Amino acid sequence: MSSVLSVSPATEADIPLILAFIRELAEFENLTHEVSATEEKLRSTLFGARVFAESLIGSVDGEPAGFAAFLPSYSTFLAQPGLYLEDIYVRPQYRGRGLGRVLITAVAGIAVQRGCGRYEWSVLDWNAPAIRFYEGLGARMHSDWRRMRISGAALEMMAKG
Repeated sequence: MSSVLSVSPATEADIPLILAFIRELAEFENLTHEVSATEEKLRSTLFGARVFAESLIGSVDGEPAGFAAFLPSYSTFLAQPGLYLEDIYVRPQYRGRGLGRVLITAVAGIAVQRGCGRYEWSVLDWNAPAIRFYEGLGARMHSDWRRMRISGAALEMMAKG
């Protein structure tokens, strides 16, 4: 018997679920120490006066099983907008049923609808199953690029010049 997979835009009522997914993803990635998200912050940034990102909720047989969070980007080389997939997560008990593919392709569909020239995301170098999955979808690893990040006190110092 096959599962019924569905994807829908997240609503403000999904905030506790989104936060739970974020915490589960951080635990999987051994990054729980980096999570400072709260329901209040998510409400403000996903559904507030200025929306910074969007989220989709993926379900298996009507049960919330995963999510994808994405935001706009821009390519100067293409002079086109893009989408950046910040997070994609499927709970372990629902993996292998196709929900990850449904979520990632749903965001790809949004990118095409919006006239985006790129759809990008990052993957941890140790996550070989995810890398194989993404390559199976036609994505290419850009090994010559390294992602840089500055946050917290270092970001504050940089902003001060």
